[in-house]
Amino acid sequence: MKGNPLGQPLILTPQSLKEYPLPDIAAGGDKEDRGHILVVAGCREIPGAAMLAATAALRAGAGKLTIATAASVAAAIAIAVPESRTIALAESKDGAIAALSNDGVEALSSLRGKVDAILVGPGMQNEAACCAIARCMSALFPDVPLILDAYAMSCVRERSLGGVPIVTPHAGEMAHLTGMTKETVLTDPVTAALMAASRWNAIVILKGAKTVIATPNGECWLHAAENSGLATSGSGDVLAGILGGLAARQLPLPSAALWGVLLHAQAGARLSFRRGSLGYLARDISAEIPDVLCSLDNESS
Repeated sequence: MKGNPLGQPLILTPQSLKEYPLPDIAAGGDKEDRGHILVVAGCREIPGAAMLAATAALRAGAGKLTIATAASVAAAIAIAVPESRTIALAESKDGAIAALSNDGVEALSSLRGKVDAILVGPGMQNEAACCAIARCMSALFPDVPLILDAYAMSCVRERSLGGVPIVTPHAGEMAHLTGMTKETVLTDPVTAALMAASRWNAIVILKGAKTVIATPNGECWLHAAENSGLATSGSGDVLAGILGGLAARQLPLPSAALWGVLLHAQAGARLSFRRGSLGYLARDISAEIPDVLCSLDNESS
């Protein structure tokens, strides 16, 4: 990334992506060439988050998909996302994925050397269990890019992960993670994102009407979506899935952050143009991704 080293954000546009090209797709290549994404997500009350994130990862170009989710909803998710392999994980009494049992660790360990990116968090409940699972993923797959969403982001406060993950907080989540007030975050999101990225050794995507992408070394980008329709239930799960799909394709995480934010925003813009600024659904965003991806790739080439 080449964001302004003084901490002043560069404006993220399609032309910005010229310096961060997508990996080439070999003629005659197969799904293995486009990478394998593991999505650990969902619970009994929110199974849809896993489906939204997983579908978005495939729409962003990942070639293979495994979903690890709460046992009570695993079969339903497998049917709803027939492109996936699904692993059922033990759950707590309230239907949340529990901290991994020996069986869960064994099942996920079978994927060592076979996955190219991991997404943890969409639709998961129980903050402590989410953090334990994120740490376990980091230990089991130490060299695999990691994207953390929702409660799974909390583990970055411990700096207990081996690599540099992507985290995707909105202003309320940033306030929870940092101890700032939400108003402070909203007043100066650039400073909030830069401070968090440095403190956590993470790539921070601070979501909002103006989304900030910040890296641990002080690089920073700003994108103003001006699209209220993106503030809809499940939209963040779609963004997380896009990031995971791009990372599975071997796009470095800082570049995946830029591409992911623009893909998500422009998909929403297309829906707003056709359907109006409000009322489209998060699942509709995913359907726009292939066309937007092609368009951005052409503009950046």
